[in-house]
Amino acid sequence: MIEPMKKVSIVLLNKEREAALKQLRKIGLVHLEKLEGSSEKLNAFKEYTNNAIVSESILGEIKLPKKLKAESNLSNDEVIALCSSIVAKADRKKQLMEEISADANELERFSNWGSVCNEDFDYLKTKNIQLKMYEVPGDKYHQIDEKIETILVNNDKKTVRFLIINGGEGRPENLIPEAFEVPFPRMSTNELEEEIKKDEAEVAEIEKYYVSQAIHLSSIKNFRKALEVDIEFETVNCGMGREMEGTENDLAWISGFVPNADIEVFKAKCAENNWAVACEDAEIDDVTVPTKLKNNKFVSLIYPLTDFLGTVPGYNEYDISGWFLLFFTIFFGMIFGDGGYGLLVTIAALLMILKGKIKKEPFSPMLGLVTLVGFATVMWGMVTCTWFGIPAEYLPDWLKNLSIPLISGVYEDKIWVPFWVTKEGVGLNKNQNLQIFCFALALIQLSIAHIKAAKRNISNKNGLKALGDIGSLLQLIGMFWIVLSMVVNSQVFEMLGTIGNVPVGKIEISLIAIGFVLSFVFANYEGSIGKSILESCKNIISVLLGVVNVFSDIVSYIRLWAVGLAGAAISDTVNTLAGPFLGHAILFIAAIALLVFGHGLNMILNLLSVIVHGVRLNTLEFSTHLGVSWSGIKYRPFKDEE
Repeated sequence: MIEPMKKVSIVLLNKEREAALKQLRKIGLVHLEKLEGSSEKLNAFKEYTNNAIVSESILGEIKLPKKLKAESNLSNDEVIALCSSIVAKADRKKQLMEEISADANELERFSNWGSVCNEDFDYLKTKNIQLKMYEVPGDKYHQIDEKIETILVNNDKKTVRFLIINGGEGRPENLIPEAFEVPFPRMSTNELEEEIKKDEAEVAEIEKYYVSQAIHLSSIKNFRKALEVDIEFETVNCGMGREMEGTENDLAWISGFVPNADIEVFKAKCAENNWAVACEDAEIDDVTVPTKLKNNKFVSLIYPLTDFLGTVPGYNEYDISGWFLLFFTIFFGMIFGDGGYGLLVTIAALLMILKGKIKKEPFSPMLGLVTLVGFATVMWGMVTCTWFGIPAEYLPDWLKNLSIPLISGVYEDKIWVPFWVTKEGVGLNKNQNLQIFCFALALIQLSIAHIKAAKRNISNKNGLKALGDIGSLLQLIGMFWIVLSMVVNSQVFEMLGTIGNVPVGKIEISLIAIGFVLSFVFANYEGSIGKSILESCKNIISVLLGVVNVFSDIVSYIRLWAVGLAGAAISDTVNTLAGPFLGHAILFIAAIALLVFGHGLNMILNLLSVIVHGVRLNTLEFSTHLGVSWSGIKYRPFKDEE
């Protein structure tokens, strides 16, 4: 559930501001509203942080020999000085690299001219001999006017390089247009080469300095983390509202949010510190209200995943943690798909939990989640008889007997015919049954979304708007059977027969039509049916596309079958490749290595598939039908990080 919040405003003496903030941080209950502040101390903290980040980035790329990996215990002042030095050297290195690049380009420009000495040209000029360098296409050199004195330097297939003697300050008037002047280098080419060597030596010294300071990386990281707390504190300190009259009784104030369950404790703490406090219920529509989720320990297993994804429901939205955990567990088992893989995951997680208990470490919710999804994978592998991609005929009978015939690999070619069907040629195979199971999951999960939405509207005394949710639910049910008919088997309606004398197909079409009308009329209801219909008319394209979206959302769940099928195919391929090696003692180790690598890679790919597909079905399809946009702000109280 999402815990209700109180908005609180605290008023205190301005002269006690810093001490009060320290005490407020010890209380650790108030999620402060976003503040913007500015001060010399805050600017210094930010500069230190930027320098530390740059230093971490530079030193983090250095791999030290084991003998140099020692603990670093620099003081804060020493870390500040070190980071400042590293950043300065980084700027200098950047400047040097730019100079080296420019000089190298300059040398490249004169690579076909040989050594060029600017001093020689200047000396000749003092002797009234002015030389300029020119280049011209090879077939044009002979066209140069004979009155222009030239000296041929060299030529290749494309270009002729030559000097013009005493051609004047500008370009000779009768010089052919194809000839272009080559500007002198900014310094002699020999000097450019020396400068490049000098700059490269300085870069090498900087790199050597980085290596020598890399042992202090841990001190820099710890300093940066501590700075984050200082920056937060100073931002609040200088961003608080306050009177600026300069008297002893100037006031300062700050606002934030406290969970309802903690409000009495918070009031008592405020009284102890002689702070004035005002409380009111947080407004549902206020987007700044933070979201604090409160669930039992089992449902809380999903928190490591949602924290990793950064998904937080808005304060006025739904907490779907329980449903997320339930369906994610099912999706994980289906996508991983192999009971052998699940067994490995479960055993690894249990061993890590046991290791933590021996070391008396706190229980890790992440390990709990891994254990749960690993067990779910084992169960799915059991009912489908899928174990490390081994063909069913090679598995023991007791494993085969644990599987469910409708979806088991043991009965791959068996056609299932419902007992009430007498028509020839009507039936479903294993893959079709799995597809139906995927679409059934879609129907169940998306139906839960619309039922929850309708229930909320009814509880908010907006029963007519709930009819719009019921309409969406009817469309969902009707579209479910359309999907089965179009994707799984066109004879699905024949298998269902009739209800009374009415064919099931007509009933499903009727459900879609009735649901569309209810949704069109009541989906936007806010006290007036006419305005609701008008709003639907304004968005008629979106309303019509909504019916198509229901179809696509249901079909989207087939990814559970398709991705699981791909994983099974990879497992089978790995086993097929390794099979011939297993028959030779010499190649046995190579076969084991191939099996470990192939199945390990498949497990990694399956994990990525879970993140992409298993998470998507919860955070997109299910959330969209429920109206959850994940626009929330996580409740983070102002408190000591310790």
